[in-house]
Amino acid sequence: MYAVIETGGKQYRISPGDRLLVEKLPGNAGDKVVFDRVLLVVDNDQVHIGRPLVEGARVEATIVQQTRGRKIIVFKYRPKKRYRRKQGHRQYYTEVHIDRIALGVAPESETQE
Repeated sequence: MYAVIETGGKQYRISPGDRLLVEKLPGNAGDKVVFDRVLLVVDNDQVHIGRPLVEGARVEATIVQQTRGRKIIVFKYRPKKRYRRKQGHRQYYTEVHIDRIALGVAPESETQE
């Protein structure tokens, strides 16, 4: 079983048990996270394609750690003008462990008239 989720403006193909680095999410190590923007779920022979999202599908994960990526150097330079700017950047990431992919129908709200 695997799914395609969207988080932080990117799409990831995940399976239960995977570890994944995603854009920073609020929370501490050990906290539970639910990804509800599920675009595709494949369960053995059944393929559920979202339009744009799969209804009732959700991915449950646990935050392993909050971390940062490697340093990237941004250097701007204009020849013959004595213009130089050096800047560093380290992106914040959250490492998550995928616990399970839940594929169920979302409960409908009951209205009584």
